[in-house]
Amino acid sequence: MEGAKHGITVEECKLFSATGIESVDGFSSARIALSYAGGRILVAGSGLKITAFSKSSGAFCANGTVTEVRYLPKGIKLARRLLK
Repeated sequence: MEGAKHGITVEECKLFSATGIESVDGFSSARIALSYAGGRILVAGSGLKITAFSKSSGAFCANGTVTEVRYLPKGIKLARRLLK
């Protein structure tokens, strides 16, 4: 999936969906860390729950209260960013 396009959608701060996702790097009810070809995406909020993920198609969905979506370029250590 290298070089594949990706996209994200947040609906009414309650539903997060994305395409082009390569992996789920970590998750809790407060944060979800995803990898895509260009780096990482961090989703923050409360009551977050992964409802679907297909590694083969790159489709990802989660629900809960989404308060922040942040892009991180390749090379940034995930643990360092999560601890801030």
